[in-house]
Amino acid sequence: MPNPAIPFDNTYARDLPGFYEPCQPATVPAPELLFFNRGLAEELRLGLAGQDVAALAAIFSGNALPEGAQPIAQAYAGHQFGQFNPQLGDGRALLIGEVIDRQGRRRDIALKGSGRTPFSRRGDGKAAVGPMLREVLVGEAMHALGIPTTRALAVVSTGEPVYRERTLPGAILTRIAASHLRVGTFQFFASHGTEGQVRQLADYAIARHYPEQMAAEDRYLGFLRAVAERQAVLIAQWLHVGFIHGVMNTDNMAIPGETIDYGPCAFIEAYDPRAVFSSIDERGRYAYGEQPRIARWNLSRLAETLLPLIAGNEGHAISLATEVLDAFPARYQHHWLAGLRAKLGLRGQVSYGDQVDTALGESWLDLLHAQQVDFTLAWRRLADAAEGDEAPLRALFAAQPGLDRWLQRWRERCAAEDAAMANDGLPDRAVRMRRVNPWLIPRNHRVEEALDAASDAGNLAPFEQLLNALRRPFDEDPANARYAEPAPGSFMASFQTFCGT
Repeated sequence: MPNPAIPFDNTYARDLPGFYEPCQPATVPAPELLFFNRGLAEELRLGLAGQDVAALAAIFSGNALPEGAQPIAQAYAGHQFGQFNPQLGDGRALLIGEVIDRQGRRRDIALKGSGRTPFSRRGDGKAAVGPMLREVLVGEAMHALGIPTTRALAVVSTGEPVYRERTLPGAILTRIAASHLRVGTFQFFASHGTEGQVRQLADYAIARHYPEQMAAEDRYLGFLRAVAERQAVLIAQWLHVGFIHGVMNTDNMAIPGETIDYGPCAFIEAYDPRAVFSSIDERGRYAYGEQPRIARWNLSRLAETLLPLIAGNEGHAISLATEVLDAFPARYQHHWLAGLRAKLGLRGQVSYGDQVDTALGESWLDLLHAQQVDFTLAWRRLADAAEGDEAPLRALFAAQPGLDRWLQRWRERCAAEDAAMANDGLPDRAVRMRRVNPWLIPRNHRVEEALDAASDAGNLAPFEQLLNALRRPFDEDPANARYAEPAPGSFMASFQTFCGT
């Protein structure tokens, strides 16, 4: 069967010469399709319906790239745990092209784990089955939770080993993204290139992701403000589901505002704002509760690259950029509070103000922290309490008096709102809460079980079963009850995640 002619329109390769290195994926000996997201393929209009499993494995291993593909390794730099590395780049990834999906959105198609590139340094450019399937599980879970994210289109095992702490089966992921532009992309050309290249990159990013800024006189300042706003929304969403990215380096902050790179990520169980699971985050820089602060820090690094474009006078440019950065905490707080109210079953301020609702939410989190209550189940069982059944919620708490006091405050707040907004036609509080408070998240022990079975025994059944459950995170299906159970304390006490490189 001839290679399919995917309707590529590769603007990055065409419009930004000098911003990448052309590179071909390595040939792999025995590609086997482990995962293929047919729904996403249809959304992308790839025209692959007639391709059999062997053909798909050949395509998504890089052995038989589709007609029109232009594989390139993108250049970028980045601050890694606060230390600047001036040259990172796609060391094991290749952007093979861009397509326009059924909604008119431009999307990148990239291979991850496809071999050495000019940016590989001393790495082998390969990836292993476990980390690539992790990207599928967590990325699809985030998508189902309504959080902007890159997505997995395919995973192919390569039939060759990769060597890390131990020998592992190799794999290649096909990742779909709004784009792979990063803060680190701007840092690379601000460090190595010219002001003209930074301007060219900014104009490309604005036209692709923030076209409303193109005609603005201050479009580069507007660009910075728009990127900051999307990050404020994204980080608030992460915290509302207990997500810890684990490696919020500037090369992992995506300009379009999507979650990218699911290496040492994890979800908290017992609520703890200081929770860290990444094996390389020894000082807690990227702890759960630190993520809003780090987002602002990363945005400051983006702002530095844009200063010559924002204003000709450096001092004036710094002043303008600082206003945007100083506004970020309030913008994040705005989105966090909006999400908090939804999780609490509240619809608006009524006679109460932001401070009252913020205090109500923070005291709830303090209560969860003090009693080490499971974050996800506490929110879900609060919806039961809204319906009049407090028993499931109370079963999560060892001590009841603190819960009693908080529930009284919450009931009073709900009653005041109900009195002011009676007969508004909205679904009842419990229904609304169950729409935003998931029953299922990627529980760390279930993810590890699935990945171990796939990597060590070639058994994909646990992975497929978990994936199917995570695609319906708000549905309380008894058949998936085991996926809602918190991990044993002994597991979480020693649990660590790794970057997967």
